[in-house]
Amino acid sequence: MDKRETPPNSLHTHFVDIHEVLPEEEEEEEEGTVRMEDKEKGTIRMEDKEKGTIRMEDKVNRRLNKQSNRSLRDARRPHNKTFSRQVSLETGFSVLNRESKAKDDRRVLPRSGHSFGGFDSATRIGVEARNRGDFSIFKTKSTLSKQNSLMPTRKEKGMEAPKIDGAARLDDESVNRSVPAGRYFAALRGPELDEVKDTEDILLPKDEKWPFLLRFPIGCFGICLGLSSQAVLWRALSTSPATKFLHVPPFINLGLWLLAVAVLISVSFTYILKCIFYFEAVRREYFHPVRINFFFAPWVVCMFLAIGVPPVVASETLHPAIWCAFMGPYFFLELKIYGQWLSGGKRRLCKVANPSSHLSVVGNFVGAILAAKVGWKEVGKFLWAVGFAHYLVLFVTLYQRLPTSEALPKELHPVYSMFIAAPSAASIAWQAIYGDLDGLSRTCYFIALFLYVSLVVRINFFTGFRFSVAWWSYTFPMTTASVATIKYAEHVPSVLTKGLALSLSFMSSAMVCVLFVSTLLHAFVWHTLFPNDLAIAITKKRLVKEKKPFKKAYDLRRWTKQALTKHNSANKDFDGQNEGD
Repeated sequence: MDKRETPPNSLHTHFVDIHEVLPEEEEEEEEGTVRMEDKEKGTIRMEDKEKGTIRMEDKVNRRLNKQSNRSLRDARRPHNKTFSRQVSLETGFSVLNRESKAKDDRRVLPRSGHSFGGFDSATRIGVEARNRGDFSIFKTKSTLSKQNSLMPTRKEKGMEAPKIDGAARLDDESVNRSVPAGRYFAALRGPELDEVKDTEDILLPKDEKWPFLLRFPIGCFGICLGLSSQAVLWRALSTSPATKFLHVPPFINLGLWLLAVAVLISVSFTYILKCIFYFEAVRREYFHPVRINFFFAPWVVCMFLAIGVPPVVASETLHPAIWCAFMGPYFFLELKIYGQWLSGGKRRLCKVANPSSHLSVVGNFVGAILAAKVGWKEVGKFLWAVGFAHYLVLFVTLYQRLPTSEALPKELHPVYSMFIAAPSAASIAWQAIYGDLDGLSRTCYFIALFLYVSLVVRINFFTGFRFSVAWWSYTFPMTTASVATIKYAEHVPSVLTKGLALSLSFMSSAMVCVLFVSTLLHAFVWHTLFPNDLAIAITKKRLVKEKKPFKKAYDLRRWTKQALTKHNSANKDFDGQNEGD
């Protein structure tokens, strides 16, 4: 670094010139030192004529190499423009100089804290590299090549190896390790935790369209939940004595059941492809406090389809193997989740509780209904007891609105309909197991009915929020409440109960139709059904805020002022000593 004087009409500060040193110049300096040593040795060894002639030949070869290096360097450098950059030690501003007609014209560039390699560059270089559209960090092969990514290549050893190695370590730390549950609450916002806060940065570019599989969330299984529960509802409308006066044809149940099966197959196939090609994204969805509950959805859908199967497709009594195939994976998954709730830690219930957690509870009641249908009533009683115990704990946790329950929005949101699902399914399951709508079953139904009415009376139920496919998951609680009302009308037949059953059934079906039309419009007309899934691209640790570089720049200016003051005082003392001598 060499100091250059600046004109007085520019900035009255001390600038230090920072320019790029090409590899050829470094080689020249090394060759120059070697040549100086060779000269000294050559004077000593002039007595030997043979060695002297060898030295002369070496000098000629080096001069030829020097000329070739100069021509190569001149060819690489631009001929018309020269670039230099000066950094002020006092103000922390950088000045850009270019040779032009007006040499005194300078442009002052505000410092962001990233021009110096040592200030915040280790944490930013990995993010800046990813923001260029590198989606391979979420691919499945990134885990297999983790060790290879940490090994620097020859090119990395030659040019900025420390920075690239630091970025590789940051990639592995931010991607391959699980993100803590508290990190999702700190970096995301919204009742579904799908919006990134303004102060956060992500691993993928926001302004670029991601691959389809990365944009395909597990919340798409909510579409299957809505359609399969509608198949159960229309089967009850066509076969229940309480709604016999409606003369509902059975082909509606058949059409909805076939549509639900087709959607389930397509969604499952797409998500299996995501598991194959982007397993890192699936892992992040699994550790997401809200989306972890949607991993229960495929098995709940399968049990809904088994319960609502049309009579023309299967008989009334199903084989127990169907229950084992659908309830087995659900049971093992809930052992994992309930164990985390019970054992504590970062994923204990008071930390991760949100309305979507009802999906991990309602499956027990749906499994109890299916167990009663296959003839295993004792197993159904066991599942009902497990589901009801955890529902009470979850209901109290959410109802108290603990400060840690950040997923609960202050305003009304469709996510609150999840409160209706568990008591409605519990009422239906108790009636299916014991064959009677006794006091406990009616208690569960009345709780669900009260929660339903308290939400429906709000006019702005679905207003003011961005549409997403996860809204489908909030339709099946309304459908479950409608089926419970039909069962209640069978045991308490009256005009009021039948009218209530008809009203709730119409509301749930109308809501499904509205969501179905909205989904088609967003998918094929507006092409906004699957936006970039920013929630899975958050970093494991919060990066440096934008205000911190300014603070560092201020500290740098203060330090340089102190250094310049000490330097000037030292020069004055030295000059005074020289004058005294």
